Amino acid sequence: MKEVWVFNGAMARFPSGLFFSLEKAKNWIKKNKLTGVLTKYPIDIGVYDWAIEHDLFIPKEDKHQLPSFIGSFTSASMDHYHFLDGEEE
Repeated sequence: MKEVWVFNGAMARFPSGLFFSLEKAKNWIKKNKLTGVLTKYPIDIGVYDWAIEHDLFIPKEDKHQLPSFIGSFTSASMDHYHFLDGEEE
């Protein structure tokens, strides 16, 4: 499966960087002394569907089928790194 690394700065509403290479992402974050989270996202599938496909989430309640839930869904099971002032925590 193809994936991309997405950087979301602290308090940002939208991502500020997308990378195919983890190394390039980390170098960019370090160079710019950024604070936030770098997460690996699958391509061509939503996180909600990815989590269900990998048995990481099972919808159990009616609200789990709502567009607002699916559209804001994320999973702590996704590979991710936290950064503070460019340094990995």
